[in-house]
Parts: sequence; structure tokens; C-alpha cells
Amino acid sequence: MRLSVIVPVYNGGDGLGRCLLGLAASLRPADEVILVDDCSTDGSPDIAAAHGARVLSTENGPRGPAHARNRGAKVATGDVLVFVDADVVVHADTLGRMEAILAGEPDVQALFGSYDDHPPGPGLASRYKNLQHHYVHQRGNREAGTFWAGCGAVRRATFLAAGGFDEAYRRPSIEDIELGTRLGQAGHRILLCPEVQATHLKHWSLLGLWRTDIWARAIPWTRLILRQTGVPSDLNLSWKSRVAALVAWMLVSFGVLSLVGLLAGATGLAAWSSALLLVCAGIALALNGDLYLFFFRHEGVFFALGAVLLHWAYLLYSSAIFAALSAAHWLRSLLRPSHEQTNR
Repeated sequence: MRLSVIVPVYNGGDGLGRCLLGLAASLRPADEVILVDDCSTDGSPDIAAAHGARVLSTENGPRGPAHARNRGAKVATGDVLVFVDADVVVHADTLGRMEAILAGEPDVQALFGSYDDHPPGPGLASRYKNLQHHYVHQRGNREAGTFWAGCGAVRRATFLAAGGFDEAYRRPSIEDIELGTRLGQAGHRILLCPEVQATHLKHWSLLGLWRTDIWARAIPWTRLILRQTGVPSDLNLSWKSRVAALVAWMLVSFGVLSLVGLLAGATGLAAWSSALLLVCAGIALALNGDLYLFFFRHEGVFFALGAVLLHWAYLLYSSAIFAALSAAHWLRSLLRPSHEQTNR
């Protein structure tokens, strides 16, 4: 089995060098490393060439990682395409684990792993985001209905037959999730393998985290879901996560009512809304207690408190976006038949 590692990059900086060093240190070396430069301006192609990678360049870009990965896949010679982001450092055993799984289960067409639990990025937002990713992927269903291109592998023939990544995603977004959806609909097995791990180097600012979560994840992911026949029930879309989002909104509602009651002197309103607030807080802790304990054990009490607030904020804005876009989709579906009838 030949493994072709494809790394898309746009201004990878120092992280790119660490990514390529990690690949070079693999116990199971890649048969080829193809770096696809998406019109970088920081010398990323020179860094890649210095590490022995084959360098390709996109034209009239940047055109996004979906296009860059497809460009690399077309020239790859391996039986398996391994996608690694330029800010991800594989562990020494990552490629070997991928190969062993695919060799041992010939009907598996794709697999993906997880970030590890030692993210180097400083600050609350960076450590929260990377640790949350690790937590979710460590506990997801092994039989997956999605794909992750940060550290994932797919058999080349299957990838090409599926048409590769959708290049309509011109920025880093959900192009890997969308590919996984198509692979699943075609009947291909995809595995989530938590033992396949890598380190994420990305440093998140709070604003950058929210901008990415909303514009590059929540909105396009909701639109993708609405084009399907049903909502997936794994990873961030599990039933537990959906109930947790509902409880988060109940916390906000009863908290506001309690505050209004106190300010207005309505002791009855303040009393019952405060009681319901405590009940909802207990339910929220019961639903998410394992995640919050995970944060506490890794980073301590102050980080855990900040991470809890970020997690609640995530539940609120992601569910609000899903509800708003779903309502708009439903209204359009109601109005469309009457509009078509009028046109006749």
C-alpha cells in the first residue's frame, strides 16, 4: 500500500515546517509528500522544497483548500490519499495506524482521527477549541457519516470516483464534511479512529473562533443538513448536544426573567424563575459534566470556568443559526408551491 500525503497551504509560516518535520519523523514514512501552495506570499513553497516535499502551485488564487487538495490528488501516485493540514503535526505512529486499519478492513474507504490533548496554542480560546475537538472525536461513533481532512485518509480510487472536494468552498469550511456526506450516501464505510492522533498548532483568538464557528461552520453546515433527508446524530449533532443547546436557552430565559423580577420588585416571578434557573443549571451540568471535568483535569478550575462559558455560547449561537435557517427553509418550502401555481 502506497500513501500519498497531501498538504494544502496558504501562508503556512513556521507551522508548515513543523508539519513537514512531523511527517519526516513518521515511523511509517510517506511514499510521497505533495504540498499544494495556494498562492502563498510568505515563502511556504521554499520551506516545503527544503524539506523534500513535491511542490505544486494553484493559479489565480487563493482558491481554497478544497481546490488545493484536489490538485494534489490528481497527481498523487499512492493507493491512499492522506490529507494533513499545514498547521497539523502527525504523531510518529499516525501514518502507520492509518495503513494498518485500511489494510485490515478492505471495505473501509476512508478514516479520520483526532487532535491530541496537548495543544501548544496559548490562551483560553485556543486551548478550549482544540481540547473540545479532542473530546468530541474521542467519544464519537466509530462508524462515521462524515470526514475530516485535518488528519484523514481516503482510498484514491474512491476519492476520484466521488469527484473529490467541492471547490465551491473557496475558504476553509465544511468541504471535508460535505465529502464525507457524499461518501456515506454512496454506501462507503468511513471510520472515526480516535487512536490516530495529531497536534494542532493553530492559535485562536476569541473573535477568530466565533467568526469561524459561525460563518465557516454553523451556517454552511446547516445548509448542508437542510439539503439532506435527515439530521446526523453523531459528534456535535448528537441528541445529547441538541438537548444541551435547548437547556442553554432555558438558562438564558430563566436568568433574564429572574433579573427582571428582582429589578421590578416582583418577588414571585424572581423566586420561581430562580428556582427553574437552578434546575436547568443542574441539567446542564448533568449533560455536560464529563466535558467540564475533562477541561478541569487538563487545565484547572479557572480555565474550566472560562471553557464552560465558551461552550454555552457555542450552544446558543450554533442552535440559533440552525433554528433560523431551518425556519427560513421551511417557509420557502411552503411558499414555493403557491408561487409555482401562480406562475402557471
